[in-house]
Amino acid sequence: MDIQTGVSIILNRWLGVRRDDLILLITDETHGRETEAFERWARGADAVLKTVVLPQNAVQNGAVIEAQAPLMKRANAIIGATDYSFITTRAVTEAVHAGARFVSLPLSCADGTSLLENEFIGMDPAWTRHTGARILRVLNPAQEIRVTTKAGTDLRFRKRNRTGGCYSGQAERRGFVSSASFEVYIPIEERETEGRLVLDGSLGYLGLVSRPVDITFSGGRLQADVYSPDGRMLMDYIESFESGNMYYAAEFGIGLNTISRCRGVSYIEDESTYRTFHIGLGRNITLGGVQEAAGHFDIVTHLPTITADGTVIMKDGEVAV
Repeated sequence: MDIQTGVSIILNRWLGVRRDDLILLITDETHGRETEAFERWARGADAVLKTVVLPQNAVQNGAVIEAQAPLMKRANAIIGATDYSFITTRAVTEAVHAGARFVSLPLSCADGTSLLENEFIGMDPAWTRHTGARILRVLNPAQEIRVTTKAGTDLRFRKRNRTGGCYSGQAERRGFVSSASFEVYIPIEERETEGRLVLDGSLGYLGLVSRPVDITFSGGRLQADVYSPDGRMLMDYIESFESGNMYYAAEFGIGLNTISRCRGVSYIEDESTYRTFHIGLGRNITLGGVQEAAGHFDIVTHLPTITADGTVIMKDGEVAV
């Protein structure tokens, strides 16, 4: 896929941009190719596009995004096309409440390609929406989620009075927020996750694990095996945020993109891969939680069996509802 095709998918299929829309593109200094492609599309469509270019290293902690809040509230459609996702920031919540449509498009790729060139963004949104709706019919009324894997994972999450949703790229209606990560998500209770995780997929922005990492959760707080190189790297990364809430599980997600592969190239592709689940750490305000933090990132594990109050919704990675 070429970049211009990717841009067309985002603006036409996902955001459903209209002629009178004010489109706000928030990107960073490392993504000139993508910025040029969005601006080329806008010129060809006679659309109004405002571009804001931010310093790359300032985006993840969210402070620089909060400074854009007044501009975001005036936009009709917003594309968050930086290296790191900022979908969980308060500024996004406020913009969406003001009526903006928001798509999170984290562009970070480890192999030098553009996210907009990757085939997984061509996933059919309808399949994800319909499959996600079946899962949510069981998941949303439930109080507890249990996840096991044949590798040894056995985790329990609490979600009393928490409602999840489904991202399928599309945010065509006023006040909608979506993501390039096709998934079902739940803002779990932040201090209630318990059990063992055998992490055999991706460390989010850090890439694939070299071998499975043993992780425990107690009172919602993560502790990885620091004698494992990947476990030590994960703990060092969390510590680098200098934010205590980054250690706490804040989101439970199920990947629903059948084109995606957990390759360690794009974290957004990793977490959206079908037959995986992920745990989001840190900030979860926009998702419907109550936890502020200096950032948000996800860790991905393969082939889960997932139950919601005892009802099986996924069996060894295959949807069962």
